[in-house]
Amino acid sequence: MHLLIMGAPGSGKGTCAVELKNHYSIPHISTGDIFRKAISDKTTTGLLAQSYIDKGQLVPDEITNQIVKERLSEKDCQKGFLLDGFPRNLEQAKALSNILNELNIKLDAAINLEIEDKIVEERIVNRRICSKCGRGYNIISLKPKIEGICDVCGGSLYQRKDDTKETIEERLHIYNNQTKPIITYYNELGILVSVNSNQTPQKVIEDIINQVNSNDNI
Repeated sequence: MHLLIMGAPGSGKGTCAVELKNHYSIPHISTGDIFRKAISDKTTTGLLAQSYIDKGQLVPDEITNQIVKERLSEKDCQKGFLLDGFPRNLEQAKALSNILNELNIKLDAAINLEIEDKIVEERIVNRRICSKCGRGYNIISLKPKIEGICDVCGGSLYQRKDDTKETIEERLHIYNNQTKPIITYYNELGILVSVNSNQTPQKVIEDIINQVNSNDNI
């Protein structure tokens, strides 16, 4: 199963990614992981990306596209993957289609987590992250069994410095402006799967799997 998932900050992508990765037995590939691996492996493209990062500059799309292509070309992606954090704009979406065509890979579904901005703000200011395994919690709706402690690995939970109302409003503005054209793009391709993410995590996952499995294009 070859999937990508998109959603606003705080829409529940991280939680969904873990469950979908396990359900379909496919690697979860985030943009951050791709960059870190390319840089760690000292690939030509990875080193080029590092040169921009070191200067505090955004990595150009053509370099990001190449890094994604290198990662999706690896053996563990042959039977499927869950791509997270890419594409971030329409040009990247078109580039991804070209990459997948070159690799002879068919994208089965583009999962879009729908949620109102107001709910996203409430989620993010109450979000906590495990310092060890990265698992996400919410002190209102998804509390850990022991306050401040991760249920999975026992690591301490922390709040990201940018999880503030002011910061999330700006991030949402950028996300909404960039993402709408991508949603339209995948809808026109007939592989868009939109799910209401303002539900329990279990119900969101159930809805995603049901829609993905019933998609006639798969």
